[in-house]
Amino acid sequence: MTRLGYQIPNFTYPDGQNAGIFPSVVAQAKAAEASGFDRVLVMDHFYQLPGIGNPDDPMMECYTLLAALAQHTSTVRLSSLVTGNTYRNPAVLAKIITTLDHVSGGRATLGIGAGWFEMEHVGFGIEFGTFTDRFEKLEEALQIIIPMLRNQRPTVDGTHYQTTEAINSPQPLSSIPIMIGGSGEKKTLRMVAQYADESNLVGEVADVPRKLEVLDAHCERLGRDRSTIKVTKLVTGVIGRTMEEAQAAIDAYVALHGWPASAGEFIRARATIGDPDTFGEAISDLIDLGLDGVTINLCLNAHDPELVALAGQTADRAIGSRV
Repeated sequence: MTRLGYQIPNFTYPDGQNAGIFPSVVAQAKAAEASGFDRVLVMDHFYQLPGIGNPDDPMMECYTLLAALAQHTSTVRLSSLVTGNTYRNPAVLAKIITTLDHVSGGRATLGIGAGWFEMEHVGFGIEFGTFTDRFEKLEEALQIIIPMLRNQRPTVDGTHYQTTEAINSPQPLSSIPIMIGGSGEKKTLRMVAQYADESNLVGEVADVPRKLEVLDAHCERLGRDRSTIKVTKLVTGVIGRTMEEAQAAIDAYVALHGWPASAGEFIRARATIGDPDTFGEAISDLIDLGLDGVTINLCLNAHDPELVALAGQTADRAIGSRV
Protein backbone atom coordinates (compact mmCIF):
# COMPACT_ATOMS: atom_id res chain seq x y z
CA MET A 1 0.00 0.00 0.00
CA THR A 2 1.13 3.56 -0.61
CA ARG A 3 3.19 5.06 2.17
CA LEU A 4 5.03 7.61 0.09
CA GLY A 5 4.02 8.16 -3.52
CA TYR A 6 5.59 10.37 -6.18
CA GLN A 7 3.24 11.78 -8.82
CA ILE A 8 4.42 13.19 -12.16
CA PRO A 9 1.72 15.61 -13.39
CA ASN A 10 3.75 17.98 -15.54
CA PHE A 11 5.78 17.55 -18.73
CA THR A 12 6.68 21.19 -19.44
CA TYR A 13 10.32 21.65 -18.58
CA PRO A 14 12.64 24.65 -18.89
CA ASP A 15 14.55 23.35 -21.92
CA GLY A 16 11.30 23.32 -23.91
CA GLN A 17 12.31 20.30 -25.99
CA ASN A 18 9.75 17.55 -26.59
CA ALA A 19 12.56 15.04 -27.14
CA GLY A 20 13.66 15.60 -23.56
CA ILE A 21 10.33 14.81 -21.91
CA PHE A 22 10.68 11.05 -21.52
CA PRO A 23 14.32 11.09 -20.37
CA SER A 24 13.33 13.64 -17.72
CA VAL A 25 10.41 11.48 -16.58
CA VAL A 26 12.70 8.44 -16.36
CA ALA A 27 15.22 10.45 -14.33
CA GLN A 28 12.45 11.50 -11.93
CA ALA A 29 11.17 7.95 -11.52
CA LYS A 30 14.65 6.61 -10.84
CA ALA A 31 15.38 9.36 -8.32
CA ALA A 32 12.06 8.67 -6.62
CA GLU A 33 12.72 4.94 -6.40
CA ALA A 34 16.19 5.48 -4.95
CA SER A 35 15.13 8.00 -2.31
CA GLY A 36 12.28 6.38 -0.40
CA PHE A 37 9.21 6.68 -2.61
CA ASP A 38 7.36 3.38 -2.89
CA ARG A 39 5.06 4.30 -5.76
CA VAL A 40 5.36 6.37 -8.95
CA LEU A 41 2.12 7.74 -10.35
CA VAL A 42 1.10 9.78 -13.37
CA MET A 43 -2.08 11.66 -14.15
CA ASP A 44 -4.61 10.23 -16.59
CA HIS A 45 -5.39 13.29 -18.67
CA PHE A 46 -5.09 14.35 -22.29
CA TYR A 47 -4.91 18.12 -21.67
CA GLN A 48 -2.90 19.80 -18.96
CA LEU A 49 -4.99 20.89 -15.98
CA PRO A 50 -5.77 24.46 -14.93
CA GLY A 51 -3.45 25.57 -12.17
CA ILE A 52 -0.62 23.39 -13.47
CA GLY A 53 -0.33 24.69 -17.00
CA ASN A 54 -2.12 25.53 -20.22
CA PRO A 55 -4.40 23.06 -22.07
CA ASP A 56 -1.95 22.68 -24.95
CA ASP A 57 1.05 21.96 -22.74
CA PRO A 58 2.57 18.50 -23.29
CA MET A 59 0.61 15.61 -21.73
CA MET A 60 1.55 11.94 -22.02
CA GLU A 61 -0.95 9.04 -22.11
CA CYS A 62 -0.63 7.44 -18.72
CA TYR A 63 -0.67 3.68 -19.35
CA THR A 64 1.80 3.82 -22.22
CA LEU A 65 4.04 5.90 -19.98
CA LEU A 66 3.67 3.60 -16.96
CA ALA A 67 4.52 0.54 -19.05
CA ALA A 68 7.64 2.30 -20.28
CA LEU A 69 8.63 3.34 -16.75
CA ALA A 70 8.29 -0.29 -15.70
CA GLN A 71 11.35 -1.00 -17.83
CA HIS A 72 13.41 1.68 -16.06
CA THR A 73 12.45 0.87 -12.45
CA SER A 74 12.48 -2.29 -10.37
CA THR A 75 10.80 -1.81 -6.98
CA VAL A 76 8.29 1.05 -7.02
CA ARG A 77 4.66 0.22 -7.70
CA LEU A 78 3.14 2.00 -10.70
CA SER A 79 -0.25 3.67 -10.90
CA SER A 80 -2.32 6.41 -12.38
CA LEU A 81 -3.55 9.10 -10.02
CA VAL A 82 -6.17 8.48 -11.05
CA THR A 83 -7.63 6.80 -14.13
CA GLY A 84 -10.61 8.67 -15.52
CA ASN A 85 -13.17 5.89 -15.73
CA THR A 86 -14.99 7.61 -18.58
CA TYR A 87 -11.99 7.28 -20.92
CA ARG A 88 -11.94 3.49 -21.33
CA ASN A 89 -14.28 0.54 -21.46
CA PRO A 90 -13.91 -1.10 -18.01
CA ALA A 91 -13.23 -4.60 -19.34
CA VAL A 92 -10.51 -3.16 -21.57
CA LEU A 93 -9.13 -1.26 -18.57
CA ALA A 94 -8.93 -4.54 -16.65
CA LYS A 95 -6.78 -5.93 -19.49
CA ILE A 96 -4.63 -2.80 -19.53
CA ILE A 97 -3.89 -2.87 -15.80
CA THR A 98 -3.24 -6.63 -15.96
CA THR A 99 -0.74 -6.08 -18.77
CA LEU A 100 0.96 -3.35 -16.75
CA ASP A 101 1.24 -5.80 -13.86
CA HIS A 102 2.99 -8.32 -16.11
CA VAL A 103 5.40 -5.92 -17.78
CA SER A 104 6.32 -4.47 -14.37
CA GLY A 105 6.82 -7.82 -12.69
CA GLY A 106 3.77 -7.49 -10.43
CA ARG A 107 3.94 -3.79 -9.52
CA ALA A 108 0.64 -2.41 -10.84
CA THR A 109 -1.96 -0.52 -8.83
CA LEU A 110 -5.31 0.57 -10.25
CA GLY A 111 -6.05 4.14 -9.26
CA ILE A 112 -9.49 5.14 -10.52
CA GLY A 113 -12.04 7.93 -10.25
CA ALA A 114 -15.24 9.10 -11.88
CA GLY A 115 -13.66 11.66 -14.25
CA TRP A 116 -14.28 15.37 -14.09
CA PHE A 117 -12.39 17.44 -16.71
CA GLU A 118 -15.11 18.37 -19.18
CA MET A 119 -12.84 20.25 -21.58
CA GLU A 120 -10.90 17.17 -22.65
CA HIS A 121 -14.07 15.08 -22.92
CA VAL A 122 -15.49 17.64 -25.34
CA GLY A 123 -12.22 17.98 -27.22
CA PHE A 124 -11.79 14.23 -27.68
CA GLY A 125 -15.46 13.46 -28.31
CA ILE A 126 -15.82 11.40 -25.13
CA GLU A 127 -19.24 11.39 -23.49
CA PHE A 128 -19.13 13.49 -20.33
CA GLY A 129 -22.67 13.08 -19.03
CA THR A 130 -23.95 14.33 -15.72
CA PHE A 131 -22.32 14.08 -12.32
CA THR A 132 -24.73 11.25 -11.49
CA ASP A 133 -23.95 9.48 -14.79
CA ARG A 134 -20.23 9.50 -14.09
CA PHE A 135 -20.57 8.01 -10.63
CA GLU A 136 -23.02 5.38 -11.85
CA LYS A 137 -20.47 4.48 -14.53
CA LEU A 138 -17.69 4.24 -11.96
CA GLU A 139 -19.63 1.84 -9.77
CA GLU A 140 -20.63 -0.35 -12.71
CA ALA A 141 -17.01 -0.34 -13.89
CA LEU A 142 -15.76 -1.51 -10.49
CA GLN A 143 -18.28 -4.38 -10.63
CA ILE A 144 -16.62 -5.48 -13.86
CA ILE A 145 -12.95 -4.69 -13.25
CA ILE A 146 -12.52 -6.12 -9.76
CA PRO A 147 -13.94 -9.57 -10.61
CA MET A 148 -11.82 -9.68 -13.78
CA LEU A 149 -8.71 -9.01 -11.68
CA ARG A 150 -9.77 -11.76 -9.22
CA ASN A 151 -10.05 -14.60 -11.75
CA GLN A 152 -13.80 -14.30 -12.23
CA ARG A 153 -15.83 -13.88 -15.44
CA PRO A 154 -18.38 -11.17 -14.72
CA THR A 155 -21.65 -10.85 -16.60
CA VAL A 156 -23.03 -7.37 -16.07
CA ASP A 157 -26.12 -5.87 -17.68
CA GLY A 158 -25.81 -2.33 -16.43
CA THR A 159 -27.22 0.99 -17.49
CA HIS A 160 -23.87 2.03 -18.94
CA TYR A 161 -21.79 -1.14 -19.42
CA GLN A 162 -22.49 -4.72 -20.42
CA THR A 163 -20.24 -7.78 -20.27
CA THR A 164 -20.88 -11.48 -20.81
CA GLU A 165 -18.54 -13.77 -18.88
CA ALA A 166 -15.67 -11.41 -19.58
CA ILE A 167 -12.37 -13.33 -19.62
CA ASN A 168 -9.12 -11.89 -18.33
CA SER A 169 -6.26 -14.20 -19.26
CA PRO A 170 -3.54 -14.17 -18.15
CA GLN A 171 -4.45 -13.18 -14.64
CA PRO A 172 -2.32 -10.50 -12.92
CA LEU A 173 0.92 -11.56 -11.29
CA SER A 174 0.02 -9.68 -8.11
CA SER A 175 -3.12 -8.94 -6.16
CA ILE A 176 -3.61 -5.52 -7.73
CA PRO A 177 -4.67 -2.92 -5.14
CA ILE A 178 -7.67 -0.73 -5.98
CA MET A 179 -7.25 2.94 -5.08
CA ILE A 180 -10.16 5.34 -5.49
CA GLY A 181 -9.29 9.02 -5.74
CA GLY A 182 -11.46 11.88 -4.55
CA SER A 183 -13.08 13.19 -1.40
CA GLY A 184 -16.81 13.19 -2.05
CA GLU A 185 -18.50 12.13 1.16
CA LYS A 186 -21.71 10.56 -0.17
CA LYS A 187 -20.48 8.70 -3.25
CA THR A 188 -16.69 8.50 -3.45
CA LEU A 189 -15.92 7.55 0.15
CA ARG A 190 -18.83 5.11 0.21
CA MET A 191 -17.34 3.36 -2.84
CA VAL A 192 -13.94 3.33 -1.12
CA ALA A 193 -15.52 1.51 1.82
CA GLN A 194 -17.31 -0.92 -0.48
CA TYR A 195 -14.71 -1.68 -3.14
CA ALA A 196 -11.25 -0.24 -2.52
CA ASP A 197 -8.00 -1.03 -0.75
CA GLU A 198 -6.85 2.57 -0.71
CA SER A 199 -8.27 6.08 -0.72
CA ASN A 200 -6.38 9.09 -2.03
CA LEU A 201 -7.90 12.32 -0.76
CA VAL A 202 -7.77 15.66 -2.51
CA GLY A 203 -8.80 19.07 -1.23
CA GLU A 204 -8.06 21.13 1.86
CA VAL A 205 -5.89 19.82 4.68
CA ALA A 206 -8.41 21.12 7.22
CA ASP A 207 -11.02 18.75 5.80
CA VAL A 208 -8.99 15.57 6.32
CA PRO A 209 -10.27 14.70 9.82
CA ARG A 210 -13.88 14.96 8.67
CA LYS A 211 -13.21 12.86 5.56
CA LEU A 212 -11.68 10.15 7.74
CA GLU A 213 -14.72 10.22 10.04
CA VAL A 214 -17.04 9.88 7.03
CA LEU A 215 -15.03 6.92 5.73
CA ASP A 216 -15.19 5.33 9.18
CA ALA A 217 -18.98 5.68 9.17
CA HIS A 218 -19.33 4.13 5.70
CA CYS A 219 -17.17 1.20 6.77
CA GLU A 220 -19.20 0.64 9.92
CA ARG A 221 -22.46 0.72 7.97
CA LEU A 222 -21.15 -1.72 5.35
CA GLY A 223 -19.46 -4.04 7.83
CA ARG A 224 -15.98 -3.27 6.48
CA ASP A 225 -12.91 -3.36 8.71
CA ARG A 226 -11.67 0.22 8.40
CA SER A 227 -8.09 -0.85 9.18
CA THR A 228 -7.96 -2.69 5.84
CA ILE A 229 -8.16 0.64 3.94
CA LYS A 230 -5.11 2.87 3.70
CA VAL A 231 -5.70 6.59 3.24
CA THR A 232 -3.27 9.01 1.64
CA LYS A 233 -3.47 12.60 0.49
CA LEU A 234 -2.12 14.30 -2.61
CA VAL A 235 0.31 17.13 -1.84
CA THR A 236 1.61 19.64 -4.35
CA GLY A 237 5.10 20.42 -3.12
CA VAL A 238 7.80 22.92 -3.92
CA ILE A 239 10.99 21.89 -2.16
CA GLY A 240 14.33 23.64 -2.34
CA ARG A 241 17.69 23.23 -0.72
CA THR A 242 16.84 26.59 0.84
CA MET A 243 13.58 28.46 1.27
CA GLU A 244 14.85 31.01 -1.23
CA GLU A 245 15.39 28.32 -3.86
CA ALA A 246 11.86 27.00 -3.35
CA GLN A 247 10.34 30.46 -3.69
CA ALA A 248 12.44 31.16 -6.78
CA ALA A 249 11.10 27.96 -8.39
CA ILE A 250 7.59 29.40 -8.21
CA ASP A 251 8.64 32.61 -9.94
CA ALA A 252 10.50 30.66 -12.63
CA TYR A 253 7.47 28.43 -13.28
CA VAL A 254 5.15 31.41 -13.62
CA ALA A 255 7.57 33.05 -16.03
CA LEU A 256 7.93 29.83 -18.07
CA HIS A 257 4.17 29.83 -18.70
CA GLY A 258 3.90 33.57 -19.28
CA TRP A 259 1.44 33.93 -16.41
CA PRO A 260 0.83 37.11 -14.40
CA ALA A 261 2.41 37.52 -10.98
CA SER A 262 -0.93 36.71 -9.36
CA ALA A 263 -0.46 33.10 -10.50
CA GLY A 264 2.50 32.86 -8.16
CA GLU A 265 0.34 33.92 -5.25
CA PHE A 266 -2.24 31.29 -6.28
CA ILE A 267 0.46 28.61 -6.10
CA ARG A 268 1.83 29.87 -2.79
CA ALA A 269 -1.64 29.71 -1.24
CA ARG A 270 -2.08 26.03 -2.17
CA ALA A 271 1.32 24.33 -2.27
CA THR A 272 3.54 22.94 0.47
CA ILE A 273 6.67 25.04 0.09
CA GLY A 274 9.99 25.06 1.82
CA ASP A 275 13.47 23.85 2.60
CA PRO A 276 13.81 20.30 3.96
CA ASP A 277 13.04 21.28 7.55
CA THR A 278 9.87 23.18 6.65
CA PHE A 279 8.79 20.60 4.09
CA GLY A 280 9.35 17.72 6.49
CA GLU A 281 7.33 19.42 9.24
CA ALA A 282 4.39 19.85 6.85
CA ILE A 283 4.46 16.15 5.94
CA SER A 284 4.64 15.18 9.63
CA ASP A 285 1.64 17.38 10.36
CA LEU A 286 -0.36 15.58 7.66
CA ILE A 287 0.45 12.16 9.07
CA ASP A 288 -0.60 13.39 12.51
CA LEU A 289 -4.11 13.96 11.11
CA GLY A 290 -4.52 10.20 10.79
CA LEU A 291 -3.29 9.56 7.26
CA ASP A 292 -1.34 6.43 6.39
CA GLY A 293 0.85 8.19 3.87
CA VAL A 294 1.12 10.95 1.29
CA THR A 295 1.62 11.28 -2.44
CA ILE A 296 3.73 14.24 -3.47
CA ASN A 297 4.09 15.99 -6.78
CA LEU A 298 6.78 18.55 -7.52
CA CYS A 299 5.26 19.90 -10.69
CA LEU A 300 7.24 23.15 -10.57
CA ASN A 301 10.79 21.85 -10.27
CA ALA A 302 10.75 18.06 -10.69
CA HIS A 303 13.01 18.39 -13.75
CA ASP A 304 15.84 18.48 -11.19
CA PRO A 305 16.25 14.84 -10.01
CA GLU A 306 18.26 16.01 -7.01
CA LEU A 307 15.17 17.81 -5.72
CA VAL A 308 13.05 14.70 -6.29
CA ALA A 309 15.56 12.78 -4.17
CA LEU A 310 15.56 15.53 -1.54
CA ALA A 311 11.77 15.40 -1.32
CA GLY A 312 11.80 11.62 -0.99
CA GLN A 313 14.46 11.55 1.70
CA THR A 314 12.79 14.38 3.62
CA ALA A 315 9.28 12.91 3.48
CA ASP A 316 10.52 9.40 4.23
CA ARG A 317 12.14 10.64 7.45
CA ALA A 318 9.05 12.66 8.36
CA ILE A 319 6.68 9.72 7.90
CA GLY A 320 9.05 7.35 9.65
CA SER A 321 9.06 9.59 12.70
CA ARG A 322 5.27 9.36 12.93
CA VAL A 323 4.22 5.90 11.69
